[in-house]
Amino acid sequence: MTQLESKGVAASAKRTLQGSLGVTAIVFMVVAAASPLTVVGGAAPLGILIGNGAGFPTLYAVSAVILLLFAVGLAAMTRHLPRPGAFFTYIGYGLGRPSGLAAAWTAMLTYTTIQISVYGYIGYLLSITVVSLGGPALGWWLYALAVVGLVGILGYRHIDLSSKVLGVLLVAEVGIVLVLVAAVVVNGGPEGLSAAPFEPANVLSGSPGVGLMFAIAAFIGFEATAIFRDEARDPDRTIPRATYGAVIGIGVFYTLASWGLVMAWGPEGVLAAAAEDPGTLMLRTVAIYLGTAGEIIVNVLLLTSMFACVLSFHNVLTRYQHAMSGAGVLPDRLGGVHARHLSPHVSSIVQTATAAVLTVVFAVLNLDPLLQVFTWFAGVATLAIAVLMAATSVAVIVYFRRTRADRRVWNTVIAPALGFAGLAVSAVIIVAYFPVMVGDMDADGAPVFGAVSWALLALVVVFPALGYAQAAWIRRRRPAAYAKLTDTIAAG
Repeated sequence: MTQLESKGVAASAKRTLQGSLGVTAIVFMVVAAASPLTVVGGAAPLGILIGNGAGFPTLYAVSAVILLLFAVGLAAMTRHLPRPGAFFTYIGYGLGRPSGLAAAWTAMLTYTTIQISVYGYIGYLLSITVVSLGGPALGWWLYALAVVGLVGILGYRHIDLSSKVLGVLLVAEVGIVLVLVAAVVVNGGPEGLSAAPFEPANVLSGSPGVGLMFAIAAFIGFEATAIFRDEARDPDRTIPRATYGAVIGIGVFYTLASWGLVMAWGPEGVLAAAAEDPGTLMLRTVAIYLGTAGEIIVNVLLLTSMFACVLSFHNVLTRYQHAMSGAGVLPDRLGGVHARHLSPHVSSIVQTATAAVLTVVFAVLNLDPLLQVFTWFAGVATLAIAVLMAATSVAVIVYFRRTRADRRVWNTVIAPALGFAGLAVSAVIIVAYFPVMVGDMDADGAPVFGAVSWALLALVVVFPALGYAQAAWIRRRRPAAYAKLTDTIAAG
């Protein structure tokens, strides 16, 4: 082996990620994960259709308040535990190593399922777009696999490239949505502008639990600001600011955008418009208010928005795997860092393969990419993230009560407690309405917990159980590694 090759191997084996991401770059990364246009054009129509109709926009505001309370405790922990591990680090320090490892596996479930759900949607949208342009009618999964490959290439390279790509796409998709809302306001809509989406009767109509699931799902990814700590510039200031900025920005934008979508069809007409085809509601709305040119632009940006979403979640997942590898929880090889790109390249390859395999499995099972792949697995991810955040809120309170490292009552007790209450209630509501979301019905058409509901809900139990079992095994077989488990994961 030459000296140059030796240096390359040594550099590749390094486990420390590096970078100089600022507040704006990190906000772009996590808001791109929230995928504004995907939410407005994909999730919002489903929230309206199988959720609570015209009252759906209010649930974005409710979710933002709950998650902002959660973010207060999260920001406090980032200052006192300067490690990039996020959920499993904070839960590990607050509630113990086994709970931390259970959180790590639950986080893996969350980001894997939300990522694969969007792969289903982007595959569906690409297939109908190609057909509309006169192309062949190919299976959605072929397009999804092509996107998986492209994401894998970018994820393999330095994260600065990903942040630049995400930044450009994010500005474009936010811009076109704001233009659409402005056009609806100028036009006035078929029933006039009103505050009907915020009226209690509309908010509580239909299946608000399903609507809440879609609303909370729209925020998944904002908490990943802490994951990028090692690659942030001045992380003690950057990470808290990016976290607050992401929650507030996402909440305001989604509430405004979904209100505009309801006004575009009218509170009385939006449900029927969504029922016609939720997957094309956004495109039909744009065609009416911005014309054919606007429809083409939005169609392109909707595709790039979904691409930005899966790229961002890919980056988060690879860093979770990288950190877990450092603790011996996942194979050691996943901890490698590329000599030139300074990326967790092996972890990226593994995550790309995982997404490809799941896509093929869903294709073999002949699942509908929109109403099954997207809806089902977004539901699993949302429930899992609500449970994770609720546990993190408890961990914040316990950690600061025990260490007295921060005596600010609002930041370490009141806000986390309120956040926990909101998240716990949200999780219960999501579970109660889960059969409605997955379409589990009895012979009379009434929702019932059937095989699909139980199988999907079981994932949120099995993955943390795996973490507890693994922690017990490490404690018994490798006591020295167990003693340093939380620190090792966080330093990964």
